[in-house]
Amino acid sequence: MPVPPLSLAGEGFGLVRNQYADGQPILATAQMQPSDFEAAAHAIRDWQGYAASPLHSLAWAADASGVAQVLYKDESPRFGLESFKALGGAYAVGKQVEAWKAAGRDAADLTVCCASDGNHGRSVAWGAQRYGCQAVVFVPQGMATARRAAIEGFGARTVTVFGYDEGLKEAARQAEVQGWIVVSDTSYPGYETIPQDVMTGYGLIAEEAIAQWQALGAEPPTHLFLQAGVGGMAAALALRFQQLGFPMMLVVCEAEGAACWFRSIAADEWHAVESRGTIQAGLDCGEPSTLAWEMLRHSAAASCWIGDGRAADAMRRLAAGTPSIAAGESAVAGLAGLLAGAATDAGREMVRLSAESRVFILGSEGPTDPEGYSNIVG
Repeated sequence: MPVPPLSLAGEGFGLVRNQYADGQPILATAQMQPSDFEAAAHAIRDWQGYAASPLHSLAWAADASGVAQVLYKDESPRFGLESFKALGGAYAVGKQVEAWKAAGRDAADLTVCCASDGNHGRSVAWGAQRYGCQAVVFVPQGMATARRAAIEGFGARTVTVFGYDEGLKEAARQAEVQGWIVVSDTSYPGYETIPQDVMTGYGLIAEEAIAQWQALGAEPPTHLFLQAGVGGMAAALALRFQQLGFPMMLVVCEAEGAACWFRSIAADEWHAVESRGTIQAGLDCGEPSTLAWEMLRHSAAASCWIGDGRAADAMRRLAAGTPSIAAGESAVAGLAGLLAGAATDAGREMVRLSAESRVFILGSEGPTDPEGYSNIVG
């Protein structure tokens, strides 16, 4: 049997097959067992305003990519925060407040902090407001005004840093000095407990999706095309689907300007990259989460990067399609990766796409920067 190509490059698109994938199940970490995901889902379903995010079957995308079905789960309605990250950061804040109060301390005396390009910071700020503690969010200097205002609208204080990766370091430094608690969606050596709480919050998406595609009478998906900044969402969903009996082939999709997963999977070694900037602000992360990396390094089938032009085109196609969906710049790398990869025989062979394939995509955010969205979609 011929060996599929190892890599593929095109205009605004690159794809690398994971030659180190071993076909073994993703290993769950100590705090990402089924019971941990179940506890998070139970807690989040009890939050006021909870509703499952919608799942759409995109016939136009299936036709364009030559597959049987494309299922697109639109996270833009989540609790009014417009992003799947409403689930993880706020849940992790709640866990920290619970432990703080169990020690006999007043929640008002607790400060949580994080670095964010927008959505995670909004979730942490919202969680802090919900649970009665303080929040400080380190944001990149180029953050869209609307995204920063949304974080501050929940009572958090924002602090400007050069970029996301610098914000991670400053959050850790300030937490050490001030006695704050970092609630990050990425992990690094010595910091792994709280990111697992964040990731278990994301697992609810998989539980909802299974019930929804069954209600549609759809067959289970065969593929996951999921975007990654640090990679926590992709790792959490791939693991949770597997735990629930639906293992799928995973393609990790990211922004061209911060393609740390592409480089890491190609080399079978964790790599950081220096961001070159991207409109896909939520994916502008130069370092994979160490937890996510260890979970996916030998289980992800491939990695691709998406140029900003392809991301913008995917946004326009979603808006013009049926149903019409408003998606932010960071929501569409998975869709753009599918459309680009499926356009060539080599790409289809690399990720085993066929006319019978069924693809799950997470539309991870709505238009969190309305001005930027209008400039792109018109």
